[in-house]
Amino acid sequence: MNVSIERATPADVEKLVEVQIAAFHDDARLYPGVTLGGPPGYDSVEHTLDMIHSYDYYKMQVDGQIVGGVMVTDEGEGHMHLAVIFIDPSYHSRGIGTQTIEFVERTYPAKKWTLDTPDYATRNHHFYEKFGYVRVGSQPVEDFMLLAYEKQM
Repeated sequence: MNVSIERATPADVEKLVEVQIAAFHDDARLYPGVTLGGPPGYDSVEHTLDMIHSYDYYKMQVDGQIVGGVMVTDEGEGHMHLAVIFIDPSYHSRGIGTQTIEFVERTYPAKKWTLDTPDYATRNHHFYEKFGYVRVGSQPVEDFMLLAYEKQM
């Protein structure tokens, strides 16, 4: 499979939103009791366009088709934050997430990486932990807990 990761552009926004909706809504299928939804603005073209203009936002493509996205933010002093990562559910378990984590860590040589993920998303926990991310805290958000992960480089 030919995977490429490159900066997202405004021309990509509608497809990125379509994939985000599919990815975050898949949580309701995977985890019984979870309602449809996602992070703030996940289903908004305007919000996603603002993120593309404001942050380092990348698209993942397979054979030229957008199948996911990732956004990283610079928190200063060698601290990078993985703000969002999503992959079309029909492309899960094909190594795209692994290639994406390796890409962002290679592209942004940081002292520390952080990220947040819902407590119910146990599949995500395993994924991040296999890359050396360690759970360092949690905070309540609406009807679930948001887990904080960190990786010292």
